[in-house]
Amino acid sequence: MNDGFFRAAAATPEIRVADCQHNKEAIRRLMETAAARGVQAVVFPELCLTGYTCGDLFLQEPLLRGAEQALGELMEETAPLPLLAVVGLPVRAGGALYNCAAVFCGGRLLGLSAKSSIPNYGEFYEARHFTPAPDLMETELCGQLVPLGRSILYRCAGWADCAIGVEICEDLWGPEPPGTGLALAGATLLLNPSASDEVVGKAAYRRSLVAGQSARLLCGYVYADAGEGESTTDLVFSGHNVLAENGAVLAESAPFTTGLTEADFDLERMAAERRRNTTWQGGGEGALATAEFSLPCTSFPLRRAIDPMPFVPKGDADLAERCEMILSIQAAGLRARLRCANSTHAVVGVSGGLDSTLALLVCARAFDSLGLPRSGILAVSMPGFGTTGRTRSNAQKLAELLGAEFRQVPIGEAVQLHFRDIGHDPEIHDVTYENSQARERTQVIMDLANQNGGLVVGTGDLSELALGWATYNGDHMSMYGVNASIPKTLVRHLVRYAAAQAGGLLEQVLLDVLDTPVSPELLPPVDGDIAQKTEDIVGPYELHDFFLYYLLRFGFGPGKIYRLACAAFQGAYEPPVVKKWLAVFYRRFFAQQFKRSCLPDGPKVGTVALSPRGDWRMPSDASARLWMAEIEAL
Repeated sequence: MNDGFFRAAAATPEIRVADCQHNKEAIRRLMETAAARGVQAVVFPELCLTGYTCGDLFLQEPLLRGAEQALGELMEETAPLPLLAVVGLPVRAGGALYNCAAVFCGGRLLGLSAKSSIPNYGEFYEARHFTPAPDLMETELCGQLVPLGRSILYRCAGWADCAIGVEICEDLWGPEPPGTGLALAGATLLLNPSASDEVVGKAAYRRSLVAGQSARLLCGYVYADAGEGESTTDLVFSGHNVLAENGAVLAESAPFTTGLTEADFDLERMAAERRRNTTWQGGGEGALATAEFSLPCTSFPLRRAIDPMPFVPKGDADLAERCEMILSIQAAGLRARLRCANSTHAVVGVSGGLDSTLALLVCARAFDSLGLPRSGILAVSMPGFGTTGRTRSNAQKLAELLGAEFRQVPIGEAVQLHFRDIGHDPEIHDVTYENSQARERTQVIMDLANQNGGLVVGTGDLSELALGWATYNGDHMSMYGVNASIPKTLVRHLVRYAAAQAGGLLEQVLLDVLDTPVSPELLPPVDGDIAQKTEDIVGPYELHDFFLYYLLRFGFGPGKIYRLACAAFQGAYEPPVVKKWLAVFYRRFFAQQFKRSCLPDGPKVGTVALSPRGDWRMPSDASARLWMAEIEAL
C-alpha cells in the first residue's frame, strides 16, 4: 500500500450550534475535498454534527434524532468516497448518553468509539449529560448494528501495518489514555476528535501532549479541534489541529482557521520502530473489538518532506549543539580508553583529509580533558605515490597548530621494496598497488605506537565502513576508532564547527581541508592534483548516507529507499542515477561485511552504527539476491 504511506487529515468545519443539517453539509464538503486530495482518513472535531457547546440541548430528543439522521445521510452521500471518516455526535444506548465518534467508510458504520474521560470541572460539565464509555456493547444506529465502547480497533483489509484507534479529547489528558491499549493492540495511527478551548499557553501544552503521545506509543497521531461556529458564551475554540509521528509534528493548523490539515504518515516506519524496540510489548489485549474496512490500493506523490541529510540537524543552533555533543562523546570514549590502557600517548596517521583531521581534533580534546600535554599526540604523515603537496602541507600545519608532535615517514621506498619481494610490477596500478601503501602505513603507525607506548587512533568513518572503503588490515585497523559511527556527511560539519570555534590560522587550515576532494591518494597525482576522487568511484556520499540511514534505522527495502531518495534529492539526482548508486551501495554493503565483522572498538554517537558487537550483526556470507532483484525491478 504505497510503500507504507498513509495520508490522513484533521478537519475543522465551520458549524452552527444545534444545526445538524448545516453541520452535515459542512462536513460533507470537507470530506469531498479530502478525498480529492488523496486523503485516506479524515477526523472531525468532537460532537461536530451537533456542536460541542450545546449544553442541556444534548438531553433534547429533537437534537439526538437530528444527529442520527444527519449521520445516516452523510454516510449515504459520501459512500463512493475512498475515505475513512471519524465524525463526533451524541449517541443513546442502553439507557445512557455517550459522547461518540462514528467511524465509517464506504457508507458502512464500522463502530462508535466512545469517550472515556468525561470532564466535570471548571468550564467543562460534560458529566451533566454524558456517561463514560462502557468497555463494549452493541447498539443500533442508522439501521446498523455496531460495537460501541472505549477501545475499538479499525483495521484496513490487506494492510497489516494500517490499524487505527480513536480516543476523544480529554482521553488524551488522562493518566491512562485508551490510545495506549489500542497502540499495544496494533494501532499505528490514533485519531482524536476534540473540542479544546483556547486560552493563553494551552496550544503549546496541547502540541506537546500530541507529540509526546505519538512518541511514547510509536505511532502517528491526528488531533482535530473544534473551531468556528461553536458557542462563545464562556469559551473560544481556535481549531488548533496537530498531526504528529513518533514525537515529530508533521503538520499544524494556524489558530482560528477552518479546513483541512493533512500529512503523509509512514505506518511501515512505525511498525519497524516497534519491531526493533524490544521494550515495546505489543500484541496485547488493548482492543475489545475489531472492525475491518477497505481502501483502494492507490499510489500518490508524497507531500511529506524527506530530508536529504538525515544525519545532519537543521538550523545553526541545533547543528552546533549536535556537533559539540558528538565531539564530546568521541573525546570521552578516547579518554576512557587511554585511562584504561594507562597510556599518555596516541598515534594518528594524518593525511590532510577530513577523517584524519577529525580524529586529530578529537585527540586534542581528549588529552586536554585528561590534563595531558598535546605533545603526547604523534601525528604521522606518510606520503606515498599519490600524496599531493596540498594535503601533506595541511597535515603538518594542523599538527603544529594543535601542539601535537609531527613526524613524516615516506613509505615509497618501503613499498617499492615490497613490490620486489612479492613480484609486483609498480606500473600496474591495481588493488595490490593501492593496498600495499595502506598496509605499509598501518604498520608504520602501529610500530610507532609500540615505540611510544601509545594507542593507534583510527580515522575511518561510518560511511566508509558501510561501503567497505577501507583496506583490510590496513586503515581498517586501529586500537580505537573514534570516527566509527560518524557518517561522512556529518564529518564535514564537525570539522566546520571546530574551525569556527578555533578561529585564526587553525580555522584557515581546517577550511582548506574541507575544500579538498575526498581521496585515499593512492594513485600518482596528475599535474600535481589529486587523481583519485572517492565519490567518482563509489558514488556521492550524501546518497550513500541516505541509503544507509533508512536501511539500518528502519529496515526499509531498496524500493522504498529509492522512492524516498528520488523525493529527497529531486533536482539534484535523476532517478536513473539514484538507482545506479543504490545498486552499488547494496552490492558493496553485502560484499564487505567481513570487514565489519572484526572492527576495533569505537564510541557510538547516534542511533545508526555498524559495530559487530551490538549494532549490526550480519553473516559475512549473506546473499544480496533479494535486495538486488528489487533494485533491478525498479
